[in-house]
Amino acid sequence: MNTHAINVQLDPVDAALEIGLKDLWFPVCPSGFVKDSPISLRRLGYKIVIWRDATGQVHALEDHCPHRGAPLSLGVILGDRIACAYHGVEVRHDGTVMRVPGSPGCKLEGSRPTRRFHTTESNGAIFLFNASNPALDEAPALRLPEQLTSPEWSSFLCYTEWGGDYRYVLDNIMDPMHGAYLHKQSHTMAEGDMTAEFQIRDIDTGFIFEKKHQRDVNFDWTEWMDTDIHLMRLEIPYPKTGGPGGNFSIIGSYTPITNRVSAVFHWRCRKVDGWQRDTWRFLYKNRLEQRHWNVLEQDRVAVENMEPDANKREHLYAHDMGIVRLRRHLRKLATEQLNKANS
Repeated sequence: MNTHAINVQLDPVDAALEIGLKDLWFPVCPSGFVKDSPISLRRLGYKIVIWRDATGQVHALEDHCPHRGAPLSLGVILGDRIACAYHGVEVRHDGTVMRVPGSPGCKLEGSRPTRRFHTTESNGAIFLFNASNPALDEAPALRLPEQLTSPEWSSFLCYTEWGGDYRYVLDNIMDPMHGAYLHKQSHTMAEGDMTAEFQIRDIDTGFIFEKKHQRDVNFDWTEWMDTDIHLMRLEIPYPKTGGPGGNFSIIGSYTPITNRVSAVFHWRCRKVDGWQRDTWRFLYKNRLEQRHWNVLEQDRVAVENMEPDANKREHLYAHDMGIVRLRRHLRKLATEQLNKANS
């Protein structure tokens, strides 16, 4: 028997990280996934039903009717509540059972047994707050960087799903050096030194892992941000054929679907306005988008073909100190989360 594998599986810190940390915002799906009917998604260790009311407001509950456990996602939308298809039990967006048609006045009515999730919608995506307290009445505001909030920037959401633990996606982005090798044929990442010296620089919201003495040449740095949502930012220098707007900025956020599937969100951003905005958006859709998908596909193939325990058999060197820093930071956050839950 492989006792090492058992110990890893039972590590409570690893288990907490595997399903996603609590009290953080996570993107869960593109806005276009939620239309006229409820949908069911597995995210963050839960099965979740998401729907829109008549005003377009998004609501989310655990996809589990408190009566018999039937999926609420099979039910009927009644504004800010959803009626289970199995027996008609109506559950409001805050998890309160409003009506039990088969047994009016029973003790289930008025109770709040269903886990609710606070949601917000921005930049083409639906975000969910993964609260440690299921009865949380108000979530903190979603704070996104200027690339996704300033009118001086224009962006496109790129959403995909990768096979594998979402933490491998984090590792991939926290590894600027792979760009010079895996993506060396890319029109945006063909330049730069194939060797480099790195440093870590702390900032108010996280840290930056960067190549020394090389900036605006290739994929030269990664920024880790924690603003009640975990985000990563990087820049890819553009040749003149890439159109107006300077460097191409990417904001990334990654959400566990299961321990073998990840939801991968990248917002591709450019600082442009006026006619330059229109030019950039046209150029992106007609010439650049497919090239960026090709680069992302190279990452996906590499990450998906790693063994699930690949990070248990590594031999890291200096280029990997950003990955080491991030992993330690996440384990620290998970440990604090567990200590708080047990106090």
